[in-house]
Amino acid sequence: MQKRNEERRRDAHKKITLGGLIVKAGLADIPSNVLLGLLVEGRERIRDPAEEERLARLGDKEFRA
Repeated sequence: MQKRNEERRRDAHKKITLGGLIVKAGLADIPSNVLLGLLVEGRERIRDPAEEERLARLGDKEFRA
């Protein structure tokens, strides 16, 4: 039972963290289907290592802002 509670706590923390990223990116007010489309497209784009690196640099810049 305690292990299951710990897993649920970790899952909730992960979801809260991901939600925070959506807010930080300024995407909280867009329709959920558009947001999902952006994420799916991003998933496809990061298959290119150069694009993943470019996006990582952009994300790092936003975290520092």
